[in-house]
Amino acid sequence: MSRQAGSMTPSAPASDRGALRVLLVGNPNVGKSVVFSRLTGVGTMSSNYPGTTVEFLEGEMRLAGARVPVIDVPGTYSLEATCAAEDVACEIVDKGGVVLNVVDATNLERNLALTLQLRQRGLPMVVALNLWDETKHRGITIDHEALSRRLGVPVVPVSAIAGVGIKELVDVLEAVAASDAPEPRAPGDVWCEIGSIISEVQHIEPKRHTWRDLLEEASVRPVSGTIIGAAVIVAAFAFIRFVGESIIGLVMDPLFEGLWMPVVSSLSEALGGGGFVHDILVGSYVMVDGARTLDLVQSFGLLTTGLYVVFGMVLPYVFAFYSVLGLMEDAGYLPRLAILLDSLMHRLGLHGYAVIPLLLGFGCNVPGILATRVLDTRRERFIAATLISIGVPCASLQAMMFGLLAPHGLQYVLLVYGIMAIVWFVLGNILRLTSKDFLPEIILEIPPYRRPSFTTLWKKLAMRLRGFLLEAVPVVLVGVVAIDLVYMSGAFEAIAGAVEPLMEQVFGLPAEAALALVLGFLRKDVAVGMLAPLALAPLQLVKASVLLTLTFPCVATYAVMLRELGWRDTAKATGLMVAVALSAGVVMNLLF
Repeated sequence: MSRQAGSMTPSAPASDRGALRVLLVGNPNVGKSVVFSRLTGVGTMSSNYPGTTVEFLEGEMRLAGARVPVIDVPGTYSLEATCAAEDVACEIVDKGGVVLNVVDATNLERNLALTLQLRQRGLPMVVALNLWDETKHRGITIDHEALSRRLGVPVVPVSAIAGVGIKELVDVLEAVAASDAPEPRAPGDVWCEIGSIISEVQHIEPKRHTWRDLLEEASVRPVSGTIIGAAVIVAAFAFIRFVGESIIGLVMDPLFEGLWMPVVSSLSEALGGGGFVHDILVGSYVMVDGARTLDLVQSFGLLTTGLYVVFGMVLPYVFAFYSVLGLMEDAGYLPRLAILLDSLMHRLGLHGYAVIPLLLGFGCNVPGILATRVLDTRRERFIAATLISIGVPCASLQAMMFGLLAPHGLQYVLLVYGIMAIVWFVLGNILRLTSKDFLPEIILEIPPYRRPSFTTLWKKLAMRLRGFLLEAVPVVLVGVVAIDLVYMSGAFEAIAGAVEPLMEQVFGLPAEAALALVLGFLRKDVAVGMLAPLALAPLQLVKASVLLTLTFPCVATYAVMLRELGWRDTAKATGLMVAVALSAGVVMNLLF
């Protein structure tokens, strides 16, 4: 089962209570997650370490006939912490367990610094030389038996993606878990000892560059890397849109329209076709093509809009997005994209790694906001969440904007994106300049390109989708009920009436567009659709689309922001939304 412990009251990880546990410790990007997946199989859960936003994975494996907790410790280069993730890694190691030190065999010298630090702790330890097959391709020869003698701990060569060496690794873990812990080693000159070990156990033969080596180099150079990055991003979004729309059109819509709506219609008749309970559960009847009917998008009932928004509209895009994200992660491209975008992200007060939540936001703002947990500081999380909620249109909103503007010409679609990009960078620079926190340069290990394991990809995708559903379904259902109650009170009409003068005099839009702007708080894509009957000019559609994107995010995103940022930072973000939308609306009205 997957869960996000950040949504619960902080408590000690379940595995801290066990007498024996296995800790997977290693540098970032050494393949710990693949080793973890091989050892634990299914049934893992993603947790936040108590009091932090740093996540780690927990699972179980069978060791000597018993079920033993396994923790995938956050990647760290040292046991002398320099960031939140490394601090959590040190705390977990300090609580003890059998250490499985996963080492990148193609970068043995760098990895041994952490290995020697772990050895000094006197914990039972096994070293897994991962990526053993890669050493052959790179002309690297390692005498793992000699390495075991020098370190004084078992060393097992493995290739986790192919599953080679995993059985032997488990056998060695059993033996080490049953033996006495070794004596702690006194610290010495670490790098002198590493140099001595490398000279004894490792031999490298000169090797000609392959096409993969050339691609690795090209993808981090400024010019060629930018071209490759642009091509990857365009291809990724084309894939996401194709897969998302295909699932909606071929699976979700027929499922909801053909199987689910007849059930809902029968329930509506049983409830008398109206009333408080009916409107909460089923929603209200709306006019579609001149007929009064229930609509999955516009009726706003728990069993209509509440379920359809999550499963029928958002989940297909989230599925496609997480598939692409996992592929880029496991293939080794995502760190390269983070390095390429680091300078650009610094202008917004963020690291290059913030590209992950920002990209997720283009699929759906909800997982985008949740993904800000990968960022180290509260300041970065606030900036990223604010930029996502204000300036990143979700996939369904983009689809509606394309449908509304494309018939008038592609130039109007590009104009919307151009205005949004300008607003995004101006707002990012303002947030950066108003924050006094120190933002150091990014230090990120760039792994070689690797062939992803589709088994691992599927497990990671399933875990992320479960986490998304556990986060999104309750939020959307509660939001639908809250909106229904507000709508029944007549508050929406009052708000729309209050902003009508603003629409006409400040934004240059007809008063009828006010209701669409207010409805954007419920569903922005639906609000864009409400602009279609108003017969607006193309430039008016551009202004309205930009304003809908800049104003309050949908209720699901807003609820997640409240939980992730707290009410103070959410209030700040709300104030920025209002100021940015007003400023952009005034400027657009003056220009066209």
